[in-house]
Amino acid sequence: MLEVDERTPPILVHEGEGFRLERFPLGTRVIYPPDSLPGVRDVNGLIRNALLHPLGSEPLPELLSSGMRLTIVFDDLSLPLPPMRAPDVRQRVIEQVLEMAAAAGVDDVELIAGNALHRRMTPAEIKHIVGERVFDSFWPDKLRNHDAEDRDDLKALGQTRHGEDVEINKRAAESDLLVYVNINLVAMNGGAKSVAVGLASYKSLRHHHNVHTLRESRSFNDPPNSAMHHSYDRMHKLLSESVKVFHIECTLNNDQFPSPFEFLNKREWEWTLKDQAKFLAAKRANDLAPAGARHRVWQNMRAPYGVTGVHAGATDEVHERTLAAVHRQQMTEVHGQSDVLMLGLPYLCPYNVNSVMNPILVYSLGLGYYFNMYRNKPLVREGGALIMYHPMKSEFHPLHHPSYIDFYEEVLTQTTDPATIETKFEEQYATDPWYVHLYRNSYAYHGVHPFYMWYWGAHALSHLGDVICVGADRKVASRLGFRAASSLADALEMAGESVGRSPSLTYLHTPPMTLADVR
Repeated sequence: MLEVDERTPPILVHEGEGFRLERFPLGTRVIYPPDSLPGVRDVNGLIRNALLHPLGSEPLPELLSSGMRLTIVFDDLSLPLPPMRAPDVRQRVIEQVLEMAAAAGVDDVELIAGNALHRRMTPAEIKHIVGERVFDSFWPDKLRNHDAEDRDDLKALGQTRHGEDVEINKRAAESDLLVYVNINLVAMNGGAKSVAVGLASYKSLRHHHNVHTLRESRSFNDPPNSAMHHSYDRMHKLLSESVKVFHIECTLNNDQFPSPFEFLNKREWEWTLKDQAKFLAAKRANDLAPAGARHRVWQNMRAPYGVTGVHAGATDEVHERTLAAVHRQQMTEVHGQSDVLMLGLPYLCPYNVNSVMNPILVYSLGLGYYFNMYRNKPLVREGGALIMYHPMKSEFHPLHHPSYIDFYEEVLTQTTDPATIETKFEEQYATDPWYVHLYRNSYAYHGVHPFYMWYWGAHALSHLGDVICVGADRKVASRLGFRAASSLADALEMAGESVGRSPSLTYLHTPPMTLADVR
């Protein structure tokens, strides 16, 4: 962590498909992640060791036998962010699992993307994750996206003691062994969440993707204090009674940006003359580029991640090791809360890969994902202010986000209150036949998905006294219930109405990913 003084250089701030250098007021706390950990050199050896020496389970070869039904499930393109430079570590894991299955004489093998209510991935997107060899061998009959609306391919496994329906992909539920291949980008992901969410139906998801549960998740990235994760745990316990799960989780370092953008991975005072030159060149080229060209450059970015760990075996034992690895890479200790939290929101979130960052996704990224990058308590005090940088334009991808467009035009024009939105509109969007058709047959997110994104910020909305967006389209910010400012100075002046004229300030410097352990 850095406290801004007279010697502090300007600090880099992301703002959509761009970035700026900002001089924060003296005394501002700037929270950085730890240094990026070194990646493992022999990734294939690490994977093999994990499969042969798992945690809380027999070695994978001992679980495989001729005549069995094997299903391999993998996370979709919502992580990692940015997508991983080929070969994706999931490809490496899947290839070794398949080699062991072939050696054991297993013929009945299917691969399923655990995309829940996310949009279907295109063949090219799936190929990037699993690799050409696996894709060519299994697509399309034995390699597919999960369909949460295919009633013939869903199976109800019962209810938890809290009355939560557990309904997942039928092929997976009836397999002799389910192997889940996960990348843990943040502490929220993985563990009990993987199967209970990735292979679920709306009937199951509604029990934890709702306003009450998300308001009581303090935070999403602190599972012991997350009501959402408590629900995942209950569901996983129930499904584990009928489904044998062998869990494989991978962790990555913080090398998120490739050349010539690697300066984005560094602290500003560590920039060499070469880094400074790259910043100036990238900034100028980015600012001058036509919007379409700029969008393609950012969306085509592939991260040179290093793999820091692979653990396999029983879900809970594996996830404990995984969380420790995530914390080593991302967690920074912070003492006390601030009156104002400042965030620079980048071009990418889990739901606009190869797509467009619409205003609802900007809201979700800021008030959902980044606000919740804490343990113990938020970085900003109750009643404090949040200042976010993002142009926040009224832009949507009509193929990927059709229900988002209607949500923005029909729902947010009436109310921004999450509870009212849930009660009045959710069922209509969740069951609309046209949205269901587009989810199943096109490349659209499920009709209910924008509601989940709005609920994602419910905790922040109840905690904060003000939200101000620097550089945002004023009409769009107003539609979301926020205020817009043209500069940081203007934003601080506006925030002064609620937090006073000399507030304490914190800037969460992410990406790369930073998890604040607030004491």
